[in-house]
Amino acid sequence: MIQRNLPFSPNAPWLAPLAGWSDLPFRLLCRQLGAAVCCTEMISAKGLLYQSSGTMPLLQTCLDDSPLVVQLFGSEASCMGEAASKLKESGFSFFDCNMGCSVPKVAKTGSGSAMMRHPENAFRVAEALIAAAGRKKVGFKMRLGWDGSSENWLEIARTLEQLGAGWITLHPRTAVQGFSGIAKRQALRELKQALRIPVIASGDLFFAQDGLSCIYETGVDTVMYARGALNDPRIFMAHRSLLSGISCKPVPNTLDLIRKHVSLMKTFSAETVSLLKLRTVIPRYIRDSEGSKQLRMRVIQCSDWEELETILLEYEDFLGSCHTT
Repeated sequence: MIQRNLPFSPNAPWLAPLAGWSDLPFRLLCRQLGAAVCCTEMISAKGLLYQSSGTMPLLQTCLDDSPLVVQLFGSEASCMGEAASKLKESGFSFFDCNMGCSVPKVAKTGSGSAMMRHPENAFRVAEALIAAAGRKKVGFKMRLGWDGSSENWLEIARTLEQLGAGWITLHPRTAVQGFSGIAKRQALRELKQALRIPVIASGDLFFAQDGLSCIYETGVDTVMYARGALNDPRIFMAHRSLLSGISCKPVPNTLDLIRKHVSLMKTFSAETVSLLKLRTVIPRYIRDSEGSKQLRMRVIQCSDWEELETILLEYEDFLGSCHTT
């Protein structure tokens, strides 16, 4: 497995770890559209060690899927370290520790953002991961803290840097906030000023303009697109084009984007799983297009690839007729 060094610069936007979505086909699509680094879906350290049937598919990769960061979650230092060691032996080089997920089923195990409630244990996990993977090979994706009365992000980040972290990604909300309210960009600025290692911004980056304004306002090294990439993976092309002032390459229209994604799914995923995912993916891509409701209803009932292509061809004809009348 080829693993290049990780780029940390404004013209190198990252794809965030997205549970249920940042699978191999979507990562490859985002790479084709300008993502410099991609993260896997979050991987349970225990699931990996106990060979859970749902874990290994999340690690599917290929030569074009590089550089790749594997995100691990868990609250036990021994499990996290052993999982990183096992993955390193398999050829993976870079890891991210999930200290930001606020989903109850993750947090109730002491993992994700709940780790920020117990910093000493978080540091033990960090030491185990860094010992297994190597200094500067592990990043930590974190929140401001558990709630507004316990915002300990700066102290935790400073200690993680001392332990050998390679970078810090901050979603500047508390765990209790989830995705409500507004991301606190001032915290990103303070974090960047406090650390010597790279800082990546996450949160409220729905459009490329959001990413660039965040970089300019806070001085972070780069941004990590999550919901913005889910809505439109062309956000990476837009980011690079806005930054350079020139178009990187022709931007695919929405139907071409869908077909690119379908092609990658057909190559790398089981048909049943892919078709189920497309029922959610395609409506996001065409949400602002004419006839989107009718297309969504047809896609939901689609049963095979041939039928899907027929639906897309007919939708293409529909759009053409709309533009000529």
